[in-house]
Amino acid sequence: MFCGGLWYPSAGYAAGVLVGRSVERSRVTRVIDEARGGRCRSLVVRGEAGIGKTALLDHAADSADGLRVLRVAGIESEAEIPFAGLQVMLARFSDRFDALPGPQAQALRAAFGIGTSAGERLSVGAAIVTLLSDLAEEQPLLCLIDDAHWFDRSSIDALLFAVRRLHTDPIAIIFVARDGDRPFPAAGVDSITLQRLDKTESARLLADVRALPHEVAERVLAESEGNPLAILELAASDGTTDSPAPVGPLPAAGRLEEHFRLQVRALPEDTRLALLVAAADQTSELGSFSAAAARLGLDAADLEPAEHGRLIRVTSHAVAFRHPLIRAAVYQDATFARRVAVHAALAASLTDPRDADRRAWHLAAAANGIDNAAAAELERAAGRAFDRGGPAAATRALERAADLSGDRADRARRLVGAARAAYDAGQLDRAAQLAEAGRTVTTDPGEQAEAAWIQAQVAYERHSPAAACGLSLDAATPILSADPDRAASILTEATWCARDAADPELLRRCAGQLKLVQGGPPVMIDALAGLTELLQGRAEAGVPPLRALLAAAQAGQVDATVELLMAGFAGLLIGDDDAALALLEDHVATLRGQGALGWLPYGQEALALAQLVTGRFQDAAANVAEAIELATDLGQDLQVVVLTSISVWLAAVRGDVEAVQKQSELVLGDTRSHRVAWGLATWACALTDLTAGDPAAALDRLEPLCDGSAGRDLTMRAIPDHVEAAVRTGDYDRARRHLPRLIEWATYAGTPVARGLVLRCEALVADGADAFEAALRLDGCGPYDRARTRLAFGEWLRRNRRRTAARAQLIEAFDAFERIGAHGWQQRVRTELTALGETIPAPQVAVEGVGQLTPQELQVVRRAAQGMSNREIAAELFLSPRTIGHHLYKAYPKLGVSRRSQLARLNP
Repeated sequence: MFCGGLWYPSAGYAAGVLVGRSVERSRVTRVIDEARGGRCRSLVVRGEAGIGKTALLDHAADSADGLRVLRVAGIESEAEIPFAGLQVMLARFSDRFDALPGPQAQALRAAFGIGTSAGERLSVGAAIVTLLSDLAEEQPLLCLIDDAHWFDRSSIDALLFAVRRLHTDPIAIIFVARDGDRPFPAAGVDSITLQRLDKTESARLLADVRALPHEVAERVLAESEGNPLAILELAASDGTTDSPAPVGPLPAAGRLEEHFRLQVRALPEDTRLALLVAAADQTSELGSFSAAAARLGLDAADLEPAEHGRLIRVTSHAVAFRHPLIRAAVYQDATFARRVAVHAALAASLTDPRDADRRAWHLAAAANGIDNAAAAELERAAGRAFDRGGPAAATRALERAADLSGDRADRARRLVGAARAAYDAGQLDRAAQLAEAGRTVTTDPGEQAEAAWIQAQVAYERHSPAAACGLSLDAATPILSADPDRAASILTEATWCARDAADPELLRRCAGQLKLVQGGPPVMIDALAGLTELLQGRAEAGVPPLRALLAAAQAGQVDATVELLMAGFAGLLIGDDDAALALLEDHVATLRGQGALGWLPYGQEALALAQLVTGRFQDAAANVAEAIELATDLGQDLQVVVLTSISVWLAAVRGDVEAVQKQSELVLGDTRSHRVAWGLATWACALTDLTAGDPAAALDRLEPLCDGSAGRDLTMRAIPDHVEAAVRTGDYDRARRHLPRLIEWATYAGTPVARGLVLRCEALVADGADAFEAALRLDGCGPYDRARTRLAFGEWLRRNRRRTAARAQLIEAFDAFERIGAHGWQQRVRTELTALGETIPAPQVAVEGVGQLTPQELQVVRRAAQGMSNREIAAELFLSPRTIGHHLYKAYPKLGVSRRSQLARLNP
């Protein structure tokens, strides 16, 4: 059969190659059987050339009774064309695109060249989740991807994104990849590596294929070294060749390639040139071959000797090589001059606009030194790749275009563009190298700024926010006057990097640069200046501009993502938690609706912090769990660590000591350079110490958070825990050390949250009831802070022998901690109530049920309770509708309900 430009031999050949593959066949069969049972499974089959990988796919296809089989093979010539692989695999289902959620349909149409811009890199992956799930609803699905190492990167990224989200759909996906220079990374997917046959299995395969004299058979077995294809090829040639064996030891694949090379060299000159046309084209299209061959004075008749030698097969529409190694042997054995001539002929024959990308790459292959025309074609191809959502392909096109550019400005522009594309594709090392090359070549201030900005982003992702801030300042400097909006945007990011690094000097530099921006957005410039003031401990100067930014965002006067996120953070920094929560909930919902996957983990970080300080711990946990998974897929490694630090804090509040220990080791061992993440994890460990009755250890951990060395945006929230820990150790002087800064912040913030924290601290150090009662009278404090105040008040009342009043406060605290899932603090309350001789009240059934939900179940249940359909929920969470149904099925018994309509009354 023909598959991706190759002719795969007959079923008898496949059956022969599968000699000795019982374990591997069982593994493949199990993957298919589990898909039949409604569980999505995936597998990568790896191995050297000729080892029998394709034959194993044949076995999979033969075992697929009752499944719809989608089989496709990667094509080397299309490895640089974004989504070429997916288009071959799924274009026949384009009539299903209209049923996809809007952003997903738009992304998939653009990826297939039938729509506008595809948006972000993994937007197509979300569409593939829904499309494959829809197809599997009709009939279980088996996807077979041969030569996956030649699939374009965009297609592979989209498929792997889908694999990680198709949990309960009847889908099996099997990739086959050859060992070699072009890697096929597939993190999170099970893999098997086909080994060579042992001597007994090799002899059995040889005997099945052909009876040979003993001495010839022994030579075949020795030369083939257990490689099935080598056995078949040598057996077909009687174990002999017309030329001596290769000198020195060669791996089996090397021997095979040399074997094919010798066969090719024995062909007539015109046949070898015709084969080179087919090898260079790689699409297998007879029309494409014929047009290029005619320009070289050849035609299809020149292929006949190769066809008779079973190196190729020719049909009315295709020219296909029997094995990729034959194609490689043909191409690599040709002289440079011949390859140039063939690529030039192919480029000249590709006149259809739909072949523009192929034409560009053939022109590049035909170039000998500087070629501005080929460079321009490649730059246009890169633009098309961007439009289709293929930054990896755009990177390669622009990099090659830069190599071919004679003009310095053209070269610089293309290098910087390649750096941006590489960063968007998650290729950090390559992005940094290309950006440095671009900075070296360019004299344009805007391009210098862009290159430095790319280097800054790479530095941040490499866990160095301080270096990222310095590079961002370098990026903004040349464009302060020429492009103030861009400069202000870069300085916004620089300020956040300085905040993450907790570096006062960098914050001062950011503030100084911001004052030089001419004509930038005033509210943002003022807010960034205010942020630098607040993070340096000057609340009087810092709070008002941050409040103004929050108000502007609430009034709809701020719309850029980074500015909206900063507005949300501004609300948290000034203690206006409810306003920040509402703003960030709306913004994250907008990011979901837009399919803005790249920004979503950052929005979810901000939202999780807002949920954390407002006591919505289960929502925060669900949000963080999803964000970690998405950031991992996007290659946002530092963001994974930051999100994990929030997860550690939530684990501490839940009383999950094991999770705190495990996750904090990951965070604390990696992020001293990211002081905020380090601070959150340290704070979490301190909370665990407090709930476990070790205030001295908690106090030592909290000191760097409260003196500002771990990032001052955590200081005001951590000071109350520092005060409590110090009071419980009897060190009242230490308890009062940081209280003046908290009071100053609360004075200028003017929010109930800020005032409530101050009153709790004052009550602890004053050892009196009035401040506790005043704090509890405040409206607007979150349930967690109010419960903490009740716990501290109840402890004080018990120590002062006011048992009845103490019992009332402690029971209310216990119930509040139960409702929000703060089981670590609940245990503290239980200890106090036990000392009072109190029987612990039973929790409410419905609340307990919600508490049993997994983070993803909670995400699903909340949306279902709002009346969203499974399909709508799936689109928001980038899952399949079937997976949503599975989560609801698992959640119903935990909630004590049997119907969807009952969810709303639970208010989960």
